[in-house]
Amino acid sequence: MTGLEPGPVPRFHVAMFRTFRGGQSGGWRVTSISPVTGEPLPFMPALSVTDSDAIALPLVPSRNAWRLVGVPSSLRYTERPEKQQLVAVQAELGRLEATCAALIPIRKSQAWWELTQEERRRIFEDKSHHIASSLRFLPAIARQLYHCRDLGEPFDFLTWFEFAPAHASLFEELVAMLRRTEEWTYVEREVDVRVVREMLSA
Repeated sequence: MTGLEPGPVPRFHVAMFRTFRGGQSGGWRVTSISPVTGEPLPFMPALSVTDSDAIALPLVPSRNAWRLVGVPSSLRYTERPEKQQLVAVQAELGRLEATCAALIPIRKSQAWWELTQEERRRIFEDKSHHIASSLRFLPAIARQLYHCRDLGEPFDFLTWFEFAPAHASLFEELVAMLRRTEEWTYVEREVDVRVVREMLSA
C-alpha cells in the first residue's frame, strides 16, 4: 500500500438509536400507561426495546402500535465533579434482578428551550438539585436518558428506569421528588409507562 491509497474505514459496533415500541408483543409486559401532563399514549399490552444503527421511516399511524426513538447523549448540564459522583455509584441497565421498569417520555415547553444553556443549568441543578438529590437513589435504580428532540419525535426526551420489585417504592419517591422541582414546571407533556419483564418459562 502506498501513502496515497485509502486505509480501511473503521467500523463502529455501538448502536446509535434505541427504539421503544408499544404493541402486541415484546420483552416487557405493560402494567399501566398514565398521562401525567398533556396528551396520553394509547395503551398497548407489550413493550419492545431494541438498539440499531439506523431508524426506519415513521410508521403509518396504527391503533395497534406506537414507536418512540431516541439517542443516548452526553450529560449536558453536569459538571465534572458531579459526573464523577454519578459514575461511581450508578448501575448499568440489564441487571437480572431489575425486572421492573418505567419509560417516561417528556416534552418541555418552548419557554425552556428559549433559555440559555447557563439558565437551564441554573434551574436544573442550582435550583432543582436534580443531580444531588438523585444520588441517594443510586445504584438501586438504573437509568438512561435518550434525546429525541432533533429526530422529529413527539417528545424531547425518553427516560428509562430499571429497578428490582423491592425498590418500587423508592422509585415512586424519586419521580415524586423530580415532579416537585422548578424544572418540571417547564414540562408540557409527560406519560408514565410502567412495565415488568416477561420471564421465559423453562
